[in-house]
Amino acid sequence: MTPTLVARATAELVGTMLLVATVVGSGVMATELTDDVALQLLANSLATGAALVALIVSLQPVSAAFNPVVTLVELVLRVIPARTAAVLVVAQVVGGALGAIIANVMFDLSAVDLSSHDRTGTGLWLGEVVATAGLVLVIVGCTRTGRSDTIAWAVAGWIVAAYWSTSSTSFANPAVTVARTLSDTFAGISPASVPMFVLMQLVGGAVALGLLRLLHPTPQRAPGGTR
Repeated sequence: MTPTLVARATAELVGTMLLVATVVGSGVMATELTDDVALQLLANSLATGAALVALIVSLQPVSAAFNPVVTLVELVLRVIPARTAAVLVVAQVVGGALGAIIANVMFDLSAVDLSSHDRTGTGLWLGEVVATAGLVLVIVGCTRTGRSDTIAWAVAGWIVAAYWSTSSTSFANPAVTVARTLSDTFAGISPASVPMFVLMQLVGGAVALGLLRLLHPTPQRAPGGTR
């Protein structure tokens, strides 16, 4: 049975909310437990990766993009129609904001506390292109080769690796990026830094689309004849 649009939007809202709550909350917890920045990043990345596995495995049968760039790529590839894409993107952005607020409140911080953490510069912007392009390649590559059951592990693996290997620590998600402006903590980003981050994420998605048309021009059937 095909999930309804309401169900899909709910899954995207809840999934993005819990993902952002994990990103922000684990960042706060890490800074409370240690002053070692490397350990803070390790804790943040591992918690995010673990959350992604759990959320994608549980919500994938309904909807589990949690990322406007992924949703827009699905729109371009004609996997979903424009109306569905628009609703899912709104759900992702709202869910992300709720997740940041929940994380703040859990740790007795102001519900909304705009971040003062500037993240700017050519190196960081390039890092977002790389992080987002890699993420889209992983997701769509698994889907178009009939291995959708591996997406949770592949995405988590990429994100944990990209936390450490990209200069930006891999935001790779406009909804998550916007949400992280609402928390002036380890995971935060200043509102002024968001436009270029989101632009570079869209560029990364476009780069991935170009590569996908070359590497996986047509979807393959999964074992058993399904896609």
